Amino acid sequence: MDQINHTGLISGMNDLGQLEASVKAAQKMVGAATMQLDPEALQHAENAIRDAKDIMSRANETGVDSDFVNKQQQLLQQCEHQLSEARK
Repeated sequence: MDQINHTGLISGMNDLGQLEASVKAAQKMVGAATMQLDPEALQHAENAIRDAKDIMSRANETGVDSDFVNKQQQLLQQCEHQLSEARK
């Protein structure tokens, strides 16, 4: 079981499962924040992206999983772009 650093929670998911869940959460938070344009929501979305990147850096990349990890990285880059556009 993996412990999530900032919350102290323990998850039964493997690294790739955590990565996928964190990217999906970041996408949803960015989408909601950019619709609301609330500064606090934008900050939470930025934190969600950072958390997903932290999980990505810990994910065990293997030859089989590299395509998956690359796709998740692209999705996070799209989130970052959307968030930066909303802050303009």
